[in-house]
Amino acid sequence: MINHITKIQAKVSVYAKKKTSNIFDGSYKSIYTGNGMDFENLREYIPGDNIRDIDWKASARNKNLLIKEYIAEKKHNVMLVFDTGKNFMADTQAGELKKNVALNAGGTLAYLAAQNRDNVGAIYNRNGMIQFFPLRMGVNHLEHILTSYEKEDFAGYDSDINKTLDYIIKNIPKKMIIFVITDAGGIHNISDNTIKKLCVQHDLLFVSIGDATLTGHPSFDVRRSRYVSEYITGNKKLMDLEKKTREKIAYENSRKLLRNQIVTTEIHSENDIIDKSLELLERHKYASNNR
Repeated sequence: MINHITKIQAKVSVYAKKKTSNIFDGSYKSIYTGNGMDFENLREYIPGDNIRDIDWKASARNKNLLIKEYIAEKKHNVMLVFDTGKNFMADTQAGELKKNVALNAGGTLAYLAAQNRDNVGAIYNRNGMIQFFPLRMGVNHLEHILTSYEKEDFAGYDSDINKTLDYIIKNIPKKMIIFVITDAGGIHNISDNTIKKLCVQHDLLFVSIGDATLTGHPSFDVRRSRYVSEYITGNKKLMDLEKKTREKIAYENSRKLLRNQIVTTEIHSENDIIDKSLELLERHKYASNNR
């Protein structure tokens, strides 16, 4: 059986990988002296430098003491926050299970981070219990995260993404890039206070998985485990009400994210994931450079 990362790797083009390595960068590298890092260049000795870093052969050739200078990569800590609950057993507008779209969106972002040699972790709420995967490197670790999320059964309970984010605030102090993978309802339920607390310490980005509309086509009610009657899906008044409700939530969400300077993207289909992920990272990089 082909695993999740292999499938994702097949979808992510060489162009995407090269482009994303630069997007994650920023001021990604810093110069240090000392062993155990990648050699960068030579410079003249300065009193106080460690004599073990002197390149004696190069110093003899140049008749000056020269120090080996090394470059250390500063790894990012990337945390995936997956939403759960009944809502993610519903479909997107493209007829795809929201849980699967969330899984592949998170997997794509994790894979791109792994290609940049970053640490990746994940967290989600399993019916009131926090499932936490610590920050680590490696494809096997990513596969474990994705497989665990895929096996979860969300039927029978509602989402509580606020509890998940509160866990991060209280228990994970190290700076991270946090991708919150939720939906419009999830964003709407997260308080401004929670967002502000997270933004003090972390870079926060949102991936919103789009919902199918209730009206206009056959719709399955995940709460009642049955299809909605044609009388409801074809009702003009309900169509108008649903449209107004969605527009209101979308407006309030956009205002919330804007005042907290958070970038977001909305994904309605697995075919959108690569382009939307790259677009999200590009916009975040641009916003970070202009703050």
